[in-house]
Amino acid sequence: MDQEVQKHSVHTLLFRSLKRTHDMFVSDHAKPVSLDEKSHKVKMLVKLRTEYGPVLHMPVLKEVRGKPLNPSDPIDSSGYLPADDAEYLITGTHPYPPAPGVALTADTQLQKMPSEAGVQSMALALPPSQARQDAVRTAASVGDIHRHAGGAERSQPPQHTLALMEGGGMKNTALVPRKAPTMPKPQWHPPWKLYRVISGHLGWVRSIAVEPGNQWFVTGSADRTIKIWDLASGKLKLSLTGHISTVRGVAVSSRSPYLFSCGEDKQVKCWDLEYNKVIRHYHGHLSAVYDLDLHPTIDVLVTCSRDATARVWDIRTKANVHTLTGHTNTVATVKCQNSEPQIITGSHDTTIRLWDLIAGKTRATLTNHKKSVRAVVLHPRQYTFASGSPDNIKQWKFPDGNFIQNLSGHNAIINTLAVNSDGVLVSGADNGTVHLWDWRTGYNFQRIHAVVQPGSLDSESGIFACVFDHSESRLITAEADKTIKVYKEDDTATEETHPINWKPEIIKRKRF
Repeated sequence: MDQEVQKHSVHTLLFRSLKRTHDMFVSDHAKPVSLDEKSHKVKMLVKLRTEYGPVLHMPVLKEVRGKPLNPSDPIDSSGYLPADDAEYLITGTHPYPPAPGVALTADTQLQKMPSEAGVQSMALALPPSQARQDAVRTAASVGDIHRHAGGAERSQPPQHTLALMEGGGMKNTALVPRKAPTMPKPQWHPPWKLYRVISGHLGWVRSIAVEPGNQWFVTGSADRTIKIWDLASGKLKLSLTGHISTVRGVAVSSRSPYLFSCGEDKQVKCWDLEYNKVIRHYHGHLSAVYDLDLHPTIDVLVTCSRDATARVWDIRTKANVHTLTGHTNTVATVKCQNSEPQIITGSHDTTIRLWDLIAGKTRATLTNHKKSVRAVVLHPRQYTFASGSPDNIKQWKFPDGNFIQNLSGHNAIINTLAVNSDGVLVSGADNGTVHLWDWRTGYNFQRIHAVVQPGSLDSESGIFACVFDHSESRLITAEADKTIKVYKEDDTATEETHPINWKPEIIKRKRF
């Protein structure tokens, strides 16, 4: 009796096979293969003969060089003594006459079948080629990037970078054993849970900032007001009115009792918090102002706008110090730091620009994103930053914007990013989802989709801004259901109750 064989698509069979392979080998992932002495020796002999074949036909007896020839010694047709068990020396590249060659030390003499140590020391004795210098430089800088990404395990240590011999280019690279690449295990972070919902705004809550003393925080909303809330209790302390359209950005100065705000009414305002009044306006933007940031060490304010520019203002004199032009579409986010590059902008033209504050010019343009960049965040301790776009979250290394890695999986319009010094990166999206990531490895350890406030439409689920307070124990989000939600770490969670569900990837990561 014929049994019906169930037919599957090639795609299904391929992935089943892939999964079987994965399950079989994942336990040994990244473990170095044990070295078989005999095969290793054969391999090295073959490689040495291939690499040094051209010079092995030039025997010069070491002991003969210093003494006169004995007439009874047999001499072959080339004019050299036959070298059966002779110890070879390398001289010039041509036997007629022997050129000065490389100054060799006792370590660099090669026996008839030269040892690995001898070959390496000979390679080091050769004058460094341009190729070798470039390779060493590249290897060092790549190692730095991975080290900053926390992927020290993935980068090749300097002693394992491959020695490039003179003139041999990349052919001679296999003399030194390579370290197997490993994927570092993510650090465990406790999950975050919602513990407070604050209502009070009558429109979308678009921006949020925590004051340096960590006593209160401020929010800007589409109801055109700015509200100041007590951080501990969540109670409203103060409402400020003055904007005539949505307030898109707020920032509190750590150097003076000032609050700065910007909005879709093209206005940038400076509020004196001792009098709760506007004391300065910064005029110049030609369209809605989407974000602002304060320089941490000098009295400078940077704003960015839908007019495709970012502007640098002197806080005291209200002077427009620089207009940073170059983006070809709305500049959605701006960040400042005290080391170079001091200004970073992300734009709807899909690029990120790193700016020279003194010259007011672009230092570097990063074009890796395929879609608009609405969020940028700087790591508080490392010299790195991340950018968020609907295609990916990407991590970069300062000062040149070298790419580190992609954090894939948050498939939505990412409006905001925040990171704390424990290495927890938070991304908030237009569809109301919050993803939490381990900064070093890019592992997504938690996904939150908080319910909307009763009375709101389900579609009013969106995260516009999020920020950690200065103790980094609270995460505050500003949402489209007109509420502010406060999250804290779950104190009861342990590695046993919430284990890391992580396996090394079998498919290679994207390169950029």
